[in-house]
Amino acid sequence: MINVYLGIGSNLGNRKKNLDDAVARIAAFDGVCLITRSGYYETDPVGGPQQPDYLNCVVAVQTEIEPVQLLRMLKRIEKELGRRPGVRWGPRVIDIDILLYDDMVINHEDLKIPHERMHERMFVLEPLNEISPDLIHPVLKKSIFELLCHCKQSKIS
Repeated sequence: MINVYLGIGSNLGNRKKNLDDAVARIAAFDGVCLITRSGYYETDPVGGPQQPDYLNCVVAVQTEIEPVQLLRMLKRIEKELGRRPGVRWGPRVIDIDILLYDDMVINHEDLKIPHERMHERMFVLEPLNEISPDLIHPVLKKSIFELLCHCKQSKIS
């Protein structure tokens, strides 16, 4: 089984319910075993148009589902929960991103793992640090805790 970390966010509707529904659907999917999840983190939107604040969490799962197939499954869950195409970085009912897939590095047109901006985003690093601070970023070779500290220092500077 492969360790996979997923970032989940919502800023439309009942955000907590949207996150809980997404986690429940991920956990119910054949071939996926939910290991743990972070608490909820409320954050300002990053980029895009003016929009409501996000509620975010990170989940750790184990699976043998290949990355592109897992991405398709997650996109289907987003659609089932009401996500519709919209403006880039715009408001959304649900957003599910594959942050890390074991220590794999994937640079596919539709899928980049590790998530290419995760090391710059507090809304990813804080919940990920809660559940797995010693996890090593496969490209940057730094722990999630180290990346979080650097990100916090960058925001202060």
